[in-house]
Amino acid sequence: MTVLYWVLAFVVLQRLAELAWASRNTRRLLARGAQEHGARHYPLFVLLHASWLIAIALTVPADTTPNWPLLGLFALLQLGRVWVIATLGPYWTTRIITLEGAPLVRHGPFRFLRHPNYWVVTAEIACLPLAFGAWPVAVIWSLLNAALLRHRIRIEETALQTRAGLP
Repeated sequence: MTVLYWVLAFVVLQRLAELAWASRNTRRLLARGAQEHGARHYPLFVLLHASWLIAIALTVPADTTPNWPLLGLFALLQLGRVWVIATLGPYWTTRIITLEGAPLVRHGPFRFLRHPNYWVVTAEIACLPLAFGAWPVAVIWSLLNAALLRHRIRIEETALQTRAGLP
């Protein structure tokens, strides 16, 4: 197997594990009375991420030598993902779920950035295809991601405004 396929396999397995974890957290939060916001756009994110990986697999020759510094940056971004997920703990999901009375997280990466997971994902969507020379994939999926995030962040900000503790 080539570096490309090892990396893609890692990302697919990582995303599947994250979806399982997020689904578990979502079920638990909803059982506690949480509310989901913006559910209608969620399938578009699943489609975006799946098509991004498929586009990389289909457009990059298997034997492409990666740009190692960019691949290293992608690896560092995975640490950012883990930091966000660990910081949010049982509140981390891939959906917009709010639980009235739950504290807003203001530690970990949230001390430095608003929506740090979106920053990580935005960088990943550009970085991974660029690491294999697939700049059209990086550009197209970055633009699609930006459009979806613009909509999602608006919904999330509105949902969070109703929560206690927001300035």
